[in-house]
This record gives sequence, structure tokens and C-alpha cells, in this order.
Amino acid sequence: AALDVLGLISLKGKVVTADALHCNRRTVAAINAQGGDWCLALKANQDSLLSDARACFGKVNKAHPAAQVEDTGHGRTERRTAVVVPAKGLAKHHDFPGLKAFGRIEATREIDGSITSETRYFALSWKPTPDVLIETVRAHWAIENALHWQLDVSFREDAARNRKDNGPGNIAVLRRRALDVVRRDTSKGSLSIKLKRAGWDDDFLRKLLDGLAET
Repeated sequence: AALDVLGLISLKGKVVTADALHCNRRTVAAINAQGGDWCLALKANQDSLLSDARACFGKVNKAHPAAQVEDTGHGRTERRTAVVVPAKGLAKHHDFPGLKAFGRIEATREIDGSITSETRYFALSWKPTPDVLIETVRAHWAIENALHWQLDVSFREDAARNRKDNGPGNIAVLRRRALDVVRRDTSKGSLSIKLKRAGWDDDFLRKLLDGLAET
């Protein structure tokens, strides 16, 4: 589905961000074809590429450009340090068209004296400054977190118990589609109220579905 959507829109001047599931040759080829750039989470599903990314960062010294941001609030302090390195020759070596650089963000979080850390890697189609990498990744997670919050509030997604076969994925698609349908409605009321109204009022439900048919 993601590949179908990418083929329908112009991405010139845009940066596509995605999690590791979409860090693959087909996705980057689709984004490249539409003129966009990409910042894709790099994890073990691209083990060889991840290994080479780590090797590139192993050559970084203290003089290498880096950016650091610190956020505090709600009893929590989080620090993120970003570094970007070129991926010379690795696009061809891994048959990963458009690969220009790797990004790394090291994050530490302190809550009530307890400190946790995490290192995340990214495959990049351009070489942004470390500051731009931080902002790009932050924007991605802002969207992800907002969507997750709405799904949990409106559908109690975190409490769902469907676990078998393709059930979780199928239900997730339906929840997101339902949110899209309700968001198109311009009448007054919160998303939660509109979802409840659609369950109570067949005429309102038909109105929502008619709007979907027109798109």
C-alpha cells in the first residue's frame, strides 16, 4: 500500500521518513522516482547495511560535527546527540540506490534518577547537518506519537487483545481508515464523539461513508 501511495504523489523538495519496515530497495526506488529524499530507520532487517553504517561511525573522532539537544519536562530529561557520515561507495555495494549518508542519534533519558540509553541509525539519501537530522527524526516521531495517542484514546488500541495471524495488522488498517474518514467530516465535535455518533446514528454513518466514496 505504501508503494502505491508513493507512486501517486510528487515528492520533489520533500523528505519521506519511515520506520525500518520500509528500509528496503523497493521503497527507496519508489521515492527516488518521485524526486524525493528519504530518512529511513536502519535496523537488523538490513543487517549488512547496518553493520557498514556502524563501521563508518567507528571512524568518527571528537572533532567530527555533531549536534545535541536537551528536552526537560514532566520529571524527565532527554538528551539527543546526532552525527552524520557519508556512505561512500555503499549505495552500489549494497544495491541501495540513492544512499548518500548515514545518521546516528544517541539518546539518553533520565527519569527519577534512572538513566536509559538508545542508539538509532538512519539511512539517508542526502547528507543533512546533524541539526537537520535531529529535526527530521523529531518531526517523524511527533506524527507517530500523535497518531498513537489518538488511536489509544478513540479505539483503546493498547488494550486490544487480537494477536492471531494477520488479525492485528488488519484491525490496525481499519482503525486508521476509520480515523481518516471521521477527520474528513467538518461538523462540530471531537473525533471520539463523532465515532460514537456513527455507532448510534445510521444517517450520520451514511454521511461519513458517502464522503469517503467521493474521494
